This record gives sequence, structure tokens and C-alpha cells, in this order.
Amino acid sequence: MADTQQVDGAIDAKQAAKAERRADRLAKEINAFAKAHGGAEGQVAYIGERGARIVLVGEDGGWGDLVAPSYDIAEQAVKKAGITVHEAFDGEFAGKVKTGPYEWTRMAGIQVGGKRTA
Repeated sequence: MADTQQVDGAIDAKQAAKAERRADRLAKEINAFAKAHGGAEGQVAYIGERGARIVLVGEDGGWGDLVAPSYDIAEQAVKKAGITVHEAFDGEFAGKVKTGPYEWTRMAGIQVGGKRTA
């Protein structure tokens, strides 16, 4: 039994180190986005087995997202990046997003059967 516990402990430590590295990489990407957009705020949303989506909105209205393999890793990443995190993507936070012609054409094409611009 002791042998099994040692192996399990080693696997857990490896997984924890891997998760830490992934959170660090995501935090660097978040910081790069924030630097390019004059700052950033975010929201973390659980997306099932795929993990969690980190939606970022820059001070200039630019937006983007990242996908983390788990909700915990996503939370670690935004905490390490030091950005403001919202509980929901609505209201004043959603109102900061600026969309361009591409998004409007794409949305209209999907919703009303128009030409897709993929």
C-alpha cells in the first residue's frame, strides 16, 4: 500500500506542476493582451469537459478569449495576471466590447441564413 501512495503522490505532484505551468502561460497571454489593449478585465466561464473560457475585454473595447483545461487553472491564471474578474458577462462589462464589420457580418450570416464569411 505504501508503494501505491508514493506513486499516487508523484503523479499528483506532476499534475500540480503541469497545472501551475499552464496557469503561468495563460497569465502571460492575459498580460500581453492587457498590455496591447491598455488594460483588461475578464470573466471565467465553465464550458464542460473542455475546461473554462476566459473572456477578456480591453480598455479600448478589443476582446478575445482563452481556453484553460480546467476552471481551477483559469482562476489561477486570472489571479496571477491581476485583472479584474466579473462573475457574469453582462451589463456594463459587456457594454465595453466594441465589435466591427466582421462580427456583424458573421452574426447576421449565421442567424438569418445570409452569406457566411469564414
